[in-house]
Amino acid sequence: MAAGERGESGVPPATPPAMNARFQHSPLDHLLTEAQRALDTVFGNPPAHRANPAGDTPEVKLAAAERRHAAGLMRINHVGEVCAQGLYFGQAAVARDPATRGHLLEAAQEETDHLAWCTQRLHELDSRPSRFNPLWYCGSYALGVLAGLAGDPWSLGFVVETERQVEAHLDDHLQTLPAADQRSREILRVMKADEARHADHAEQAGARLLPPPIPSAMALASRLMKTIAYRL
Repeated sequence: MAAGERGESGVPPATPPAMNARFQHSPLDHLLTEAQRALDTVFGNPPAHRANPAGDTPEVKLAAAERRHAAGLMRINHVGEVCAQGLYFGQAAVARDPATRGHLLEAAQEETDHLAWCTQRLHELDSRPSRFNPLWYCGSYALGVLAGLAGDPWSLGFVVETERQVEAHLDDHLQTLPAADQRSREILRVMKADEARHADHAEQAGARLLPPPIPSAMALASRLMKTIAYRL
């Protein structure tokens, strides 16, 4: 049958299995995809798919100490989004159920929005992201892979605990930002709502409650990260 020829039913003939095999992703394809995601997160500036929540909120001149404090808090939040990308991509890479993988990648896309908003706000505050972002990403990706290898329910449980802890620290930042910094506050409000929704969706998808030592260890690691990222 010639190329482009149709059968009596008018439907093109099925693609031979050998041809389909050429379009299957190889381990090298997956490796390159993960490497590109890491480079985009750590060194690139991935665009947000949603408008910045700060929108038309006016910029107010802050005192030098207030600006430094706001920048430190937003740098912490930027690092949190770098870590979220690493965690979700690491978990998605080894997820067993396509539905779980889809849930993780969908959440990662919203975290990309957060990353872009925090990057923009840091620039507005004449500041910069953490110097240790490559380290934060690699550590989080490895942790995500370990969580994923434990099984999808445990991986989702890790999402729930992570997002609940992020909610708590965003709540703290909303209280401690300079009163005049409404642009940062608008961004954090939307981020907090998104994180809560990610946790809720993970619970509904069958997350298992993590045993007591793990949440405490996660909180300790988070405190260390926040202490470093505030300045560096």
